[in-house]
Amino acid sequence: MEAKNIGALPLQAIRELILQKHILGADDKHAQPASLDLTLSDEVYRVDGLFLPKTGERVRDAILKVNPIAFAENSIFEVGVPYLARLNEKLKLPADVYAYSNPKSSTGRNDVKVSLIVDGISRFDSAGARGYSGELWAFIEPKSFRIKLPKNEALLQLRFFNDDTRVKEEELRNIYEKDALLFRKNGDMLAFDELKISDRDGGLILTVDFGEEIIGWRAKNGAAILDFAKRAYYNATDFFEPVSRPVRDFLFLQKGNFYIFYTREYVRVPANLACEMAPVDIKNGEFRSHYAGFIDPGWGGKTGLPLVLEVRPFDDNILVSHGQPICKLVFERMAETPDRLYGEGSGSHYTLQRGPVLSKHFKKHDF
Repeated sequence: MEAKNIGALPLQAIRELILQKHILGADDKHAQPASLDLTLSDEVYRVDGLFLPKTGERVRDAILKVNPIAFAENSIFEVGVPYLARLNEKLKLPADVYAYSNPKSSTGRNDVKVSLIVDGISRFDSAGARGYSGELWAFIEPKSFRIKLPKNEALLQLRFFNDDTRVKEEELRNIYEKDALLFRKNGDMLAFDELKISDRDGGLILTVDFGEEIIGWRAKNGAAILDFAKRAYYNATDFFEPVSRPVRDFLFLQKGNFYIFYTREYVRVPANLACEMAPVDIKNGEFRSHYAGFIDPGWGGKTGLPLVLEVRPFDDNILVSHGQPICKLVFERMAETPDRLYGEGSGSHYTLQRGPVLSKHFKKHDF
């Protein structure tokens, strides 16, 4: 496929890749404004651990090193146990196209770690070789509670590129002021000079909001089973407990616990850009702030929406304060404006999210 412009490929280009058999086994209804949902096949194995294939090695061959045990459909995915699943989609990309993946938002909000691996590439979440051809696989590991995953469930989204057009530091101010990227809760745009913290790499650093009566959720580690086939079905408190605003402006997060918070800044992603959440500099603390990291063009409408954070301290209990840097946004130019933007058409469970919204599997909860 010859792309007219360089950057992240939009919905219409992804559909063209499917039509021309560069993406096999995909349904174009799974194409999003700037990504393609990847879906679970019925070939799933319980394995001893994670691995990356060597250069030239197929995942299907490398799996023999981790003692695969075939996993029956409708079985329970246990907490802390890794599984490897073949995805329905295969790639036979054009010579100028490569791809990267992110977990979908509902995957991250339920504390399920999902990572893509592909034949011959020793990196997670990467089909980053131009012209990649081969199968797609996903490691799946529930971290907080047991889950059931139906066949064809979408756990990952794949993004396609024909060049690296990530916004550079020297371009950031002009793009920020032209496209109006960050807002306050009241709808006022944040001036670029108000953004005091920077890694000086072209990213925008966001902070955590502890200002409301309920600031988030903490996952319960119990025997409950969350079935991904059920939408708006579960009571939030069966799996999570609410986290109240601290008396002071800080909170101790306990090592190994999983928390849902949200950003103080409201984010807008215009039609000409795509966006990815990335970790802030390690000097801000040893914790993960998100699983799901991709934000489609059109997110946030005219005055932005907060982003939900999936936070887990790694090695120690950590103190987090209201307004503390928590994650970073990296923007990338679209090759073309997508035919459909985020929230248009059938919409999304998260289109109007405010505060610490749980996944679409839970009944509505307002704070």
